[in-house]
Amino acid sequence: MIRCPDCGAEIDVDEDEVEEGEILSCPECESELEVTQTHPVHLNPISDDLDEEEDEEEEDEDEADEEDDDEEDDLEDEDEEEDEE
Repeated sequence: MIRCPDCGAEIDVDEDEVEEGEILSCPECESELEVTQTHPVHLNPISDDLDEEEDEEEEDEDEADEEDDDEEDDLEDEDEEEDEE
């Protein structure tokens, strides 16, 4: 019997049935846990920080795309104004 490193709940895992690198879920706190060792079984929580960093990178890219679109619109507006004159 092993315990969740996040909440301490008991997790019923058979050492012979898990593989290193396998992802398990805690039945109590629903944390995702990676099997880092099989004899004895050792679990490490999978960090949500990675997901948050990916989300932040996507937001930064979206903001940069919006700024590029705004600059293109401004240039088009300037071209139209010059054509009218």
